[in-house]
Amino acid sequence: MDKGSTRRSFLKKATIGSAALTSAPYVFASSYEQKLTLKRNYLHADYAVNDQINLGLIGSGIQGIYDTTAALRVSGVKLVAVCDLYTGRLDRAKELWGSDISVTRDYRELLNRKDIDAVIVATPDHWHKKITIEAMKAGKAVYCEKPMVQNFIEGHEIIKVQKETGAVCQVGSQGMSSLGNEKAKQLYEDGAIGEIVMLDMYNDRYSSEGAWQYPIPPDANSKTVDYDTFLGRAPKTPFDTTRFFRWRNYKDYGTGVAGDLFVHAFSSLNYILSSNGPSRALSTGGLRYWQDGRDVPDVTLTFYDYPQTNTHAAFNASFRVNFIAGSGGGGGFKIIGTEGAMEVDSNSVKLTRAKLGMVPGGYSMISYTEETQKKIKEAYAQQNLETRASALNIGETIYKAPGDYKGSHYDHFYNFFQSIRTKKTVIQNPEFGLRAAGAALLANESYYQQKPVNWNPKTMKLS
Repeated sequence: MDKGSTRRSFLKKATIGSAALTSAPYVFASSYEQKLTLKRNYLHADYAVNDQINLGLIGSGIQGIYDTTAALRVSGVKLVAVCDLYTGRLDRAKELWGSDISVTRDYRELLNRKDIDAVIVATPDHWHKKITIEAMKAGKAVYCEKPMVQNFIEGHEIIKVQKETGAVCQVGSQGMSSLGNEKAKQLYEDGAIGEIVMLDMYNDRYSSEGAWQYPIPPDANSKTVDYDTFLGRAPKTPFDTTRFFRWRNYKDYGTGVAGDLFVHAFSSLNYILSSNGPSRALSTGGLRYWQDGRDVPDVTLTFYDYPQTNTHAAFNASFRVNFIAGSGGGGGFKIIGTEGAMEVDSNSVKLTRAKLGMVPGGYSMISYTEETQKKIKEAYAQQNLETRASALNIGETIYKAPGDYKGSHYDHFYNFFQSIRTKKTVIQNPEFGLRAAGAALLANESYYQQKPVNWNPKTMKLS
């Protein structure tokens, strides 16, 4: 990408272009503040019964329910079967989606059904690879929740099978297909923030639920919960409802805060920049508050190095998660460049462009005599460092989705089902999914080894 030409393109649009037709604002003065509306067009059709996509859900927990709810908002999709290892969730599935759906504890029953076209894999992380691969081999389209894998090697196995089978496989980082990401990518490629310098991501939580202390149902016992199947390849442990219902708290089944939260940010960042990901990570943190038996940290800070590529300069990324943020909850995702910054979420982008001060002020001049200050000012004036052009196109623009926007989760499933119908490529295929998951998993690798780790973003392997 020629950053010089893209920057000039952005400035030209910002100065003489129409805000309704370009990614940049229409500037009437040297500083601006405005709000613009984002939009997206969808292809809608009425599908006959035999044209519907029959969907199966594998893992009807929290995320599985949210995924399925979003999926069923897309026209031409019907849920026909649900699998879960806790009978209470199967009962809940019938409450939510009707008593006519089939329910089972064995996911293989869904894969063996000829009438099921696609499955959502919303199981604990350590089951993602096995079920996703078996589903693709069974001829199903797969929506696999993030992180796509629990370890690096598994990702390459999924990529290999997807290429061999040609199956549609979407990785479920639901913010990926959002209007916010789409606009941020356009703005970045237009040169709106100049060269990227850093990414600042944080997620603060201040509740037991936010720290994964999910409620355990009173009827949970060895009869209602298939604990042995849940364990899968993980080490064998005695029956434990806490491990089953709060699996994110354990390395045996989950991927910690990095796998749960970093992946979303890496998916968006890599998409916006057309990047393969970072080359180095250094992580620290600890278990500061939630001493409930978990073996993953509740406070994590990780720093990443991104190498220079043809789509972005070398830059640094800072990722921070705090599950005991006494200041309250909140989060942010901010891409900072040499000429501006973008705060990005699923529904909006806030673009800020400021003036770079190049002439010294009173702070640094105070130690010189009045005569010397005069000479310094004259010398800087001759260099003409702060031209009229540098004072133009500064200010703030907020691009926001309309009130009737169906949301990024809908958009991600819309992309998935459209790919099934039209045989087009999904927005987040397994290769993209491994780039996002791999970058996140570097945080765990560094944290537990207590040292920096290197990653080859092209081959997606530790180096």
